Amino acid sequence: MPESKENYLLLENQVCFPLYAATNLLQRLYRPLLAPLGLTYSKYLVMLLLWEHERLTVGEIGACLHLDNGTLTPLLKRMERDDFITRRRDPQDERRVLIELTVHGGELRAQALTVPEKLAQEISLPPDDLESLRRSAVTLVNLLTKVD
Repeated sequence: MPESKENYLLLENQVCFPLYAATNLLQRLYRPLLAPLGLTYSKYLVMLLLWEHERLTVGEIGACLHLDNGTLTPLLKRMERDDFITRRRDPQDERRVLIELTVHGGELRAQALTVPEKLAQEISLPPDDLESLRRSAVTLVNLLTKVD
């Protein structure tokens, strides 16, 4: 913490700013890696979840990505329009919307396999440091989830 309360409001002393800036800069690095796949960074995150789980509800995706339905629904509609996913009501519970990969969405996984490695090369951070950073970020997300 800064020594004086006057310094509390300096941008350089905020924990949120380097995280915000790093997120923006990371998304900028992802852009040329994801563009050939037809994915934005947000779409990529949804695809990562679906490649892992195959079928999820909108609520489950929102919980994993820490997004509300108002943000997630338009994204999922665009992904459906682009033939990455299908959206349908759960026959057991009409209130739930099930999200599944299309054939095209599933096939895209093979092309995406090189994205993490290419991103790591762009960052030029030693693998151990990158893993340490990831673990610290996960810890922070977990702490903030409890505050939320």
